[in-house]
Amino acid sequence: MTMIGGEVAAGFEPVREAFAENFARHGDIGAAVCVYWHGRPVVDLWGGIADPDTGRPWTRDTLQLVYSATKGATATAVHLLVQRGELDLDAPVATYWPEFAANGKADILLRWLLSHQAGLVTLDQPVPLTEALAWHPMASALAAQRPVWTPGTAHGYHGRTWGWLVGEVIRRVSGRTPGRFFAEEIAAPLGLDFFIGLPADERDRVSRMVHSKPEVDFTTVPPELIPEDLRDQVIAWSDPNSLSNRAYTVTAPSAIDFNSPEVQAAELPASNGIGTARGLARMYAALIGEVDGLRLFLPETLMLATKEQAAGIDQVLVAPSRFSSGYQLPTTDNPMNGPNAFGHNGRGGSLAFADSETGIAFAYTMNHIISGDSDARAGTLVCAVLDSLSRQ
Repeated sequence: MTMIGGEVAAGFEPVREAFAENFARHGDIGAAVCVYWHGRPVVDLWGGIADPDTGRPWTRDTLQLVYSATKGATATAVHLLVQRGELDLDAPVATYWPEFAANGKADILLRWLLSHQAGLVTLDQPVPLTEALAWHPMASALAAQRPVWTPGTAHGYHGRTWGWLVGEVIRRVSGRTPGRFFAEEIAAPLGLDFFIGLPADERDRVSRMVHSKPEVDFTTVPPELIPEDLRDQVIAWSDPNSLSNRAYTVTAPSAIDFNSPEVQAAELPASNGIGTARGLARMYAALIGEVDGLRLFLPETLMLATKEQAAGIDQVLVAPSRFSSGYQLPTTDNPMNGPNAFGHNGRGGSLAFADSETGIAFAYTMNHIISGDSDARAGTLVCAVLDSLSRQ
């Protein structure tokens, strides 16, 4: 039996039960979940193994890389700058980053960049990994890149490039790298254990990720046996030259190894945020209300930041997706749930979001990266949170 640490407030016991069930039945190795309700923590749990190679246990302060759940932290940095009047969502990106205007991009609005409508999901010529981690070469390559569709006419998930694109806007306006801006303006005031660019002295706290393939690899199944609603998606992911695959191969010849110290130390504001579930949940709680007297977003900023900007079939994911200016919005296949929910999930299972209607801020982090549609862990926890709310 997996040892579970932490505590839950009265009435939220179903979340503890669901968390334990994730280890017993749904494949968790090491994980944490934290929930804030109207600005106060009501769930803070952790358990399992942080490093399967050494047996190091997951403790209260274990850090976890959360892949694209990082985008929620970066979007928060952007909207703080909007709130301060330093950025305008309806201004062309080139207003802040003049070189970006090259190759037909002069009229791309900041809100299009944030909501995956810019058409800059890949590079015609991928850059070496060392250049991507060094920041400036990748920013220059994206500034020179021509969009793959007419900006503003479609949306497609900028899984990798979004971080350099949005991060460079933060850097140009604030004079600070996106990781430093987040650390100084968001993490420090709130006391968040979350980093975009891991400091060397925090390395020993990081959990090691374990990757699993899906139980059924549809790319090896004859097309006629693939469920019809998944067929177009499978065809896209089976083609190495598809936009879906090229969106994740922006470095060459080496891919990005997110377990490596070099990658974790760099700033990749789309995908290498590292922290605790507690840190993410506390950040989202401060977006929808006060946490220990601090609030990040004014009500009007929250409304602006979470308004839908793009919805429908995603050009990269080949599936329905919805985005505000930087945050994901709920869809039928996303465990994020609530009438006003917004946030972001991450590859293989992580999820962080808030819902101003229910007052909930939720974060789940884990080291077992499960691909495909069979991962029930975050959804199980969200259902347990909603069940607990219904009993209050």
